[in-house]
Amino acid sequence: MTDIFRRAWNWCCRFRHRCGYGVHSPSDFHFITFVIYERLPFYAYTPLHRLRRGVLHLPHYREKVDRLLFRVVNERRPSALLEVGTGSGLSALYMASANLQMKVRTLDQKYQEKVARLFGENSRITYEKCELKDGIEHFLSENHCPDLIHIAHTPYYKEVFDLLLTKVKSETCMIIGQPYATAEKKLWWKEVVADERTGVTFDLYDVGLVFFDKSRVKEHRIVNFL
Repeated sequence: MTDIFRRAWNWCCRFRHRCGYGVHSPSDFHFITFVIYERLPFYAYTPLHRLRRGVLHLPHYREKVDRLLFRVVNERRPSALLEVGTGSGLSALYMASANLQMKVRTLDQKYQEKVARLFGENSRITYEKCELKDGIEHFLSENHCPDLIHIAHTPYYKEVFDLLLTKVKSETCMIIGQPYATAEKKLWWKEVVADERTGVTFDLYDVGLVFFDKSRVKEHRIVNFL
């Protein structure tokens, strides 16, 4: 019940941030309207929905958020995704389903058999148990920084962010999971938004989106996505 009341309160606080109101950037307005608020029933939603029940005891987002991540990938078409903090594996599967050419590496400190079964024989998804710092450094030693990074269900979000921040490109999009999960993480999220090394940021409450295109004016967008 506490979460319901919290969401209701935040919905009221964000009421004037609906549907791109007050956003003058054409690209940001397009992203808000046709990616964040897109309501079309994409082809993969139904089969992905059927897979949710078996792993909902593991850390996960609301289905509405996983569908958003699907649309972000569908819009940006990244060639590679690095996810840190696999949780239930649902988010990685949704994003992998949006781009059949994208390679996915998802790292976690625990290995879950149910998550491995969820990924099945999908050769594009690599699910790895490791110490996160070692796993990230090993990935970056073999690959360029991916176009899409998802800092998901991990208590080491600060360390992961700092480690990857030095490697991002102007094309990189970083997804920060649950920026309001704790008072400490909320304060850190404000620091990320204010950091001169980040560019345009979007605050959707359940997730934060961070872009790094320094040719654009640094702006922060609050979106009522509750």
